[in-house]
Amino acid sequence: MPRSRNLVASRRRRRKILSMAKGYWGSRKNVYTVAKNAVEKGLLYQYRDRKNRKRAFRRLWIVRINAAARLNGTTYGALIHGMKLQNMEINRKMLADLAVHDSKAFAAIVKEAIK
Repeated sequence: MPRSRNLVASRRRRRKILSMAKGYWGSRKNVYTVAKNAVEKGLLYQYRDRKNRKRAFRRLWIVRINAAARLNGTTYGALIHGMKLQNMEINRKMLADLAVHDSKAFAAIVKEAIK
């Protein structure tokens, strides 16, 4: 009895990896074993950096809020503490956006939080 190899599935599997490797340099785009390693590494980076992007943006927002808060005569920590005491629930993303694009509204928030 001849051996069954299921060529359809294995070809589809290889083609999937090679299509994910499109745009890679050198043999990473057309040699299956090299492409497989490159794609797996790329997927690991992708997974890791989705988490890191959230961290990086939070740090950026905090820096922006702190800079704007200092222009209004307070610090980041004092502002956030004051907002917690006043039950003001504005997240850091929106607060940073206000600090950059609408300084008057941000100043009003600072004034309200530091009562």
